[in-house]
Amino acid sequence: MTEPVLSARDGAILTVTPNLPDKRNPISDPAVIEALEAILTDADEDISVRAVILTGAGSAFSSGGDLKAMKSGAGLRASLPAQTRRNYRAGIQRLPLLFQALEVPVIAAINGPAIGAGLDLACMCDVRIASKAAVFAESFVKVGIVPGDGGAWLLPRIIGFSRATELALTGETFGADEALAMGLVSRVVEPDALLTTAREVADKIAANPPHAVRMTKRLLREGQTATLANILEMSAAMQSLAHATRDNDEAIDAFLEKRAPRFTGE
Repeated sequence: MTEPVLSARDGAILTVTPNLPDKRNPISDPAVIEALEAILTDADEDISVRAVILTGAGSAFSSGGDLKAMKSGAGLRASLPAQTRRNYRAGIQRLPLLFQALEVPVIAAINGPAIGAGLDLACMCDVRIASKAAVFAESFVKVGIVPGDGGAWLLPRIIGFSRATELALTGETFGADEALAMGLVSRVVEPDALLTTAREVADKIAANPPHAVRMTKRLLREGQTATLANILEMSAAMQSLAHATRDNDEAIDAFLEKRAPRFTGE
């Protein structure tokens, strides 16, 4: 039986790959949701995992929802609207809540089309790097539905309200260079350089003290909705924790001794 999601650990970096290439990696599949939840939760609990790279098997990053399942009634759509609501809450909506709660950094290596919920999956990640082969669309309106997975919350926070509204209401498809220009992705690279580039970014993150990295990410995530006063309070509390780590002492000692630091996560 094909594993719906693959994971491979290399040192401090975990690579996670939705693995339904024949369906272009839909993330509405219950097996995919459950596997992503299990793998990423385990990674978040393991401080030795310093960063995660998320990419797609085959030629697509993710096509989003499985339209064939939706049409047949086997997917999120049910004959009873109240049950459809329950299906979304128990299904795909677990993913944005999961990603929002993660403290381990997640880098999206977008190898191909990221369409609908696939684009929103990329938006759930912390850093996005695109192959020149990638294309994007917030395309829910094209099939007569709305972003049911949090896209209306995610996309405006990354590219701004006006551009996000245009993309969501037109459903138009756009390429990697346009994604870079609007700030959706931070880099665009040749297809054969995608995973190498993502690994380089992951390694740069992994070179830093892991507790400081994770708490910094938590502050950035909370800053999406918190007031300045609340963020300052959280920052002061987390700073007291950071100062108490051995890695903070090691960073200062290494700087003063003009040597490379050796961070242990302690």
